[in-house]
Amino acid sequence: MHFLVVLARLCAIGAGVLLTVITLMTCTSIVGREFLGAAITGDFELSGAATGAAIGLFMPWCQAKRGNIIVDFFTAKCSDSTNQAMDRMGALFVCACFALLAWRTYLGGVSAYASHSGTMILGFPEWIVFAVMSPAFALTSVIALFQTFVGFDETLGEAA
Repeated sequence: MHFLVVLARLCAIGAGVLLTVITLMTCTSIVGREFLGAAITGDFELSGAATGAAIGLFMPWCQAKRGNIIVDFFTAKCSDSTNQAMDRMGALFVCACFALLAWRTYLGGVSAYASHSGTMILGFPEWIVFAVMSPAFALTSVIALFQTFVGFDETLGEAA
């Protein structure tokens, strides 16, 4: 699991860098628009693409840290073994969902690449976003699969 956590952490760092760059670009565009009368062309397109990629990149870390939504209202009075069994079953469902997302995102990226699909103003290639998201979704699926059969690393929160 340590290797998977390292990969998840690298994805999260990449997402943070992306969001930082987009924040700086947006601030530059706003300041340019207000004081110089010229904004960065297509800044909203780049913001959308980078934000989508960042969301995908945050998913493995979120799964590794067990940061996804858990509704424990109905299971609060269940035994620890019952909660662990349900958590593992939930991880299996997350694994299946993210495997499906990885597969469909990959196919979407291949389609966008083949059709030379791009954004409206800049023509930024859309396949790049798919290419970032698909491996991150696959990693999320693998982490969830590991959690299903091996369990949850309770020390991850302290080590991270």
